Amino acid sequence: MKGNKDSVVLISSVFLAGLCSIIYELLISTASSYFLGDSIRQFSITIGLYMAAMGGGSYLSRKIKDNLMGHFIQIEIILGLLGGLSIPILYLAYGYTQSYELIMAIVIILIGVLIGLEIPLLTRIMEHYYSLKVNISNVLSVDYVGSLLATLLFPFVLLPLLGTFRSSLFFGLVNMAIGFINLWCFKDRLSRGLRLRLILANIVATLCLLLVFVFSWSLITTWSNSLYRDPIVLSKETKYQSVIMTRKKDDLRMFINGNLQFSTVDEYRYHEALIHIPMGLLDHPRKVLILGGGDGLAVREILKYPSVDHIDLVDIDPEIVRLARSYPYLRAANEDSLSNPIVHVHNVDAFIFAKDHGEHQYDLIISDLPDPNNVSLGRMYSREFYRILHNSLAMYGVLVVQSTSPYHARKTFWTIHNSIQAGGFANVDSYHCYVPSFGDWGFNMAYNGPSRIHDIELKVPTKYLNDGVVAQVFQFGSDRNNIYDTISTLDDPKVVHSYHKEWLNWN
Repeated sequence: MKGNKDSVVLISSVFLAGLCSIIYELLISTASSYFLGDSIRQFSITIGLYMAAMGGGSYLSRKIKDNLMGHFIQIEIILGLLGGLSIPILYLAYGYTQSYELIMAIVIILIGVLIGLEIPLLTRIMEHYYSLKVNISNVLSVDYVGSLLATLLFPFVLLPLLGTFRSSLFFGLVNMAIGFINLWCFKDRLSRGLRLRLILANIVATLCLLLVFVFSWSLITTWSNSLYRDPIVLSKETKYQSVIMTRKKDDLRMFINGNLQFSTVDEYRYHEALIHIPMGLLDHPRKVLILGGGDGLAVREILKYPSVDHIDLVDIDPEIVRLARSYPYLRAANEDSLSNPIVHVHNVDAFIFAKDHGEHQYDLIISDLPDPNNVSLGRMYSREFYRILHNSLAMYGVLVVQSTSPYHARKTFWTIHNSIQAGGFANVDSYHCYVPSFGDWGFNMAYNGPSRIHDIELKVPTKYLNDGVVAQVFQFGSDRNNIYDTISTLDDPKVVHSYHKEWLNWN
């Protein structure tokens, strides 16, 4: 009977070890993507270092000759403490040092080595209960099932409910629980002195993690305030991204993954240029598609046109839309635009929506998506995506794309221009304006037929735009004009590569 109980405990330990292993890997990759961008690179580096370190840990496990259970419990305690504090350590590294990537690599390697030690030790301990064939089968199958559960829990439960910071602490406590359960069930295999030392170590490490967990909100707030100029009024990690909002007097700012999305002091400059210049080419537009723009600020400008009777707003993150509809300061900024009955919100991927709704003929399509700082966003700046949008436009329709800064990211800006043109548009007019919070910011406007920039007519009252400004925004100095022939595609997202290279020079 005792043998059955012992084997259940060990099998459960394998399952939870596999679960924690993948969770730590996903947490570090995600946090690094938030801080550094380029999620493909961060996940690749993390996985590579992690797997190599696990291999090293598995190799080192042969050095452990005796007292396997004692060593296993020690590893769980150390792993629980290091894994649980891994994300707080990375937060500190990003906020207060210039050595984030080095510290990240050290954390990954140490966790990987400890995890690499776990499974071989458990396998050897379980030799007392199963034959070699059954033992290996049990360990690997249960470990893989734990890994599967981790990949499902991470995006759908952990990030929305706990975020990266608290998730790492929670799973550190899970590792502590593994150690404690094995310590209790197999106490007769340990000497009294070792047993007492392990109990004390487990208690101290658990209290440490619990203390950080209890004060996690204060710690995150302190850390965040060190990074942002103004006081933080909202901090949330959604299934897709990290959202921070700051406010000082009348200046409400939204940051996604650390990147400024708007400041209410000057966002009207950006949104007037984004909306009213292409609208100035259209007679009585009725149907509009907005990709991104879940904050409702672009919708606010569109609603100034009485002829518009249908707006499709596509933003993958429902939490942004919820904030735009419920957070008082943001509702005031967007003038409660998302409550208008002609606005239809779709919380889906913009690429998928455009592909699945090609039969809809829009008078205006607005691509107000975040900058192409990762491969997922890079899809929405590809030639193939613009071909899909071209097919979704009415005969005299207009597409406008926010296109990052032609000054800070010159090649990226013109790569977007070239990619739009390669998408089948007869004409692409590039323009830019100065937004104090962003600097010089650029847009690309595409349609069929010859250039009509001289036909633009402002039809609604504006705070920034006037006829003189409109005439100037299409002029580029010699240090900002197009000297490139680069095109970004789904297969080769050149826009992502150039974006990181150019912004790295400024950041």
